Amino acid sequence: MTSEVTYAEVKFNKPKSSGTKSEPPAGKDWSCCPKSWGPFSSNCYFISNGANFWNDSEKECLRMNAHLLVINTKAEQDFITQKLETHYAYYMGLSDKTLPMGERHWQWVDQTPYNESVTFWHGGEPNNPNEHCVMLNAVSNKWGWNDSACNERHKFICKMMKIYL
Repeated sequence: MTSEVTYAEVKFNKPKSSGTKSEPPAGKDWSCCPKSWGPFSSNCYFISNGANFWNDSEKECLRMNAHLLVINTKAEQDFITQKLETHYAYYMGLSDKTLPMGERHWQWVDQTPYNESVTFWHGGEPNNPNEHCVMLNAVSNKWGWNDSACNERHKFICKMMKIYL
């Protein structure tokens, strides 16, 4: 008797980080991403169709065993922005919402250290101490980061490490 497998279910542990290694784990030669996710380097990326508040966006990413987008390189930012629509803004996993009003201490959702030399803020950003979340948007068709209120609805991008087999 022959049966056809139309999908596979894979169980994961909660992610400790969104994965920034460029080499596959030792002894692992094959990698893949879940359906509807795009591969780049050692990671997979999901671009939402719907819009959510920042907290709900991170919860949705966690539900898929991922985090909101953490950007580590210009190449990664360029890969992502090629896939985005310029008339939308997209939440990413950077915020300073854990601190009192007016303070700026940016933190990535996966605890990757914030590195000011690898940032892609639009000119003049961040500019509002009352905006504690970050979105990726296009201003005059140029993609960059913008501080944003966390209670606005935007599309979002999730990131996870590739699945290695």
